[in-house]
Amino acid sequence: MTPDTPSQPGSAASVTVAAEPAADGEPDATQKLLPEPEPGPASRPASAPASKPASAAKPARPAKPPRTELHSGHKLARRYQLEECVTRVDGFSSWRAVDEKLRRAVGIHILPADHKRSRQVLAAARSAALLGDPRFVQVLDAVEENDLVYVIHEWLPDATSLADLLAVAPLEPHEGYQMVSQVSQAMAAAHREGLAHLRLDPGAVLRTVSGQYRIRGLAVAAALRGLNSDRPQRQDTEAIGALLYASLTQRWPYEDDAHGLAGLPKGVGLVAPDQVRAGIHRGLSEIAMRALVNEGATASREEPPCTTPEELAKAVAGMPRIRPPEQAPPSYQPAGFTRFPASSAPPHGATRAPAPAPVPPPALPGRTGQVLKWAVAALVIVAIGLGSWQLADALKSNESRTPKHTPTGQKAGENTTAPAPKPIPIVTAKDFDPLGDQTEYPDLVSKVYDHDPSTYWQTSAYWRADLGGLKPGVGVIVDLGRAQNVSKVRVDMVGTTSVQLLAASGSASSMPTSLDAFSKVAETSGEQVTLTPGTKVTSRFLLVWLTKLPEISPGQFRGKIGEISVTG
Repeated sequence: MTPDTPSQPGSAASVTVAAEPAADGEPDATQKLLPEPEPGPASRPASAPASKPASAAKPARPAKPPRTELHSGHKLARRYQLEECVTRVDGFSSWRAVDEKLRRAVGIHILPADHKRSRQVLAAARSAALLGDPRFVQVLDAVEENDLVYVIHEWLPDATSLADLLAVAPLEPHEGYQMVSQVSQAMAAAHREGLAHLRLDPGAVLRTVSGQYRIRGLAVAAALRGLNSDRPQRQDTEAIGALLYASLTQRWPYEDDAHGLAGLPKGVGLVAPDQVRAGIHRGLSEIAMRALVNEGATASREEPPCTTPEELAKAVAGMPRIRPPEQAPPSYQPAGFTRFPASSAPPHGATRAPAPAPVPPPALPGRTGQVLKWAVAALVIVAIGLGSWQLADALKSNESRTPKHTPTGQKAGENTTAPAPKPIPIVTAKDFDPLGDQTEYPDLVSKVYDHDPSTYWQTSAYWRADLGGLKPGVGVIVDLGRAQNVSKVRVDMVGTTSVQLLAASGSASSMPTSLDAFSKVAETSGEQVTLTPGTKVTSRFLLVWLTKLPEISPGQFRGKIGEISVTG
């Protein structure tokens, strides 16, 4: 068999499709069969009789048909013209071709008819063609002709592979959500019909210009390479998890580099996507970890692992819908006359737009207008009179009051004491993660002011005390209802934690969404700490900001706040 070597797209080099090596004792199909030469006079034994006339010689065995040479321009079935070889490996080749009958581009997999996997490829192609699901690249035909087997499938010229997308940048959360949702649902439908992929990678997922994701190579890609699996559903589910992980982080979730993506650092193990890169949606991060194989230990919040595409599709469907990023509407200015300054002349060929004449307001009808004018004048006079009377009454009452005696001397200050500190109730609170995915366990944030020391709000788990180096901190914003003077804030935490107290401007009437809206007023570390501002603080919104977290287990760091109390 001719060794397979990678081919460059667009090359015009021919491809030789050879038969598999024959068994021992049989002639090689790639060798030409030649008649045996007759012995010459010198080599003929003296006793040997003269050779028989040529007419009495036995006819030579007919030679096998020559090997088919595949090259750009070659035509199959007098219909499919090969244009470009895109893959040549393991005894088969893949081409971009043109269906001259329907005048459209198609893809073709070609292998010798006596290839050891030709029957398996034909069966897989016919099964995939029967599925008819538009989420898969459709198999159009599967043919055995002469010494070749070829499978014709759709060619999507407007689609981009996930591998090409990730070579530029990771996917946005909405795009990652769409990808995992569509791919998991499609594979769940395929497995219900008994079909598996077994070779799902970034090159097998295509995104069309309309935003639809389509999968190519269902069943056929594995048959071409002789792949099998005892647990096909688990293998395809793990592959979808790897696709989501790569889409979010632009990293392959294993130590080895693959598909143009760098792998994870060696010896670290499988790290959650939201700990690899800042700003990753936590829900998608958890879905990726539940799909990847690690005996369920990678699933966050103790959610069970997803072992089938059906379970994965249901888990994705149960997530809150991720909206696409808002895009500013394109600025549009209707065409009109070009205006020029009054002091300048318009360019040659242009005309100055006439200035619109001011339109006076319509006049009221004669008698009715006079009545309304008098009525308005009367109302104004009455209003002025009432205002003057109220002002005079107020001045008179002020003059009649007797001024209170202000004590003087040494005893004057004996009864002047500072107001006693009083607790300020917290009206509401919100988790604050402005440099991450904008959420940090919002369902637990009410625990910081429920007056129950046994409950707490917590952060996500990170692999370093400094939040994995992904962001400067996370925390909780407390709302005091209105701007108030704050003398100290007590924070009860689990484990020694570095914490800062930040305050928003006293004029802020709505809860800030940016870290820049706060100013640091105190800082300390410990478990039960009191943060006392060095200067007078008047604010409605206070931010308790955690910058270094305690270690809760080997290699895992997490912050926990049990109670926050504010004193005025």
